[in-house]
Amino acid sequence: MNAIAIDMVGLDELQWSWAQAPDIARAELAAAMTEADSLLEREVKEATPTAHGLLRGSIFGVEEVSATQVLGVVGTAMQHAIPVELGSKPHFPPIEPLIDWVRVKLGITGDKEAKGVAFAIARTIASRGTLGVGMFHRTFARLQPQLNAIFARARDRIVARLAGKA
Repeated sequence: MNAIAIDMVGLDELQWSWAQAPDIARAELAAAMTEADSLLEREVKEATPTAHGLLRGSIFGVEEVSATQVLGVVGTAMQHAIPVELGSKPHFPPIEPLIDWVRVKLGITGDKEAKGVAFAIARTIASRGTLGVGMFHRTFARLQPQLNAIFARARDRIVARLAGKA
């Protein structure tokens, strides 16, 4: 799993706030993380290619709040997400999933024709590999300004609560 950290202005203020009022900082950062994870989850799902929706449906966001940190994860447990994200080296893939893909994505209904097209695709993958879609890293990069803004608003709420303005 690759970790991605949010780099934001005012981190020193957040660290100070956590030391001064950990409950306030934790609550505001947890709310911000939930908002950020929800945005990332929705957008990554939209960017995920699908034939049957299994990979897209497996993507989840989850937050973990402890005494010392707030952690958010958007991911999937499906093993084939890695080659979809990053691409793959040349290999001969299993034919059955390709036959299903050919039927759904290309609309080929005949068994013999679908199998033939699936074998042609498999041979291409065996010689070239596959290109990665990058649904996770590209979505994160695209949303970076929005994610930074979410955490900047949380920082501002923490500071306001500490100053007694909220």
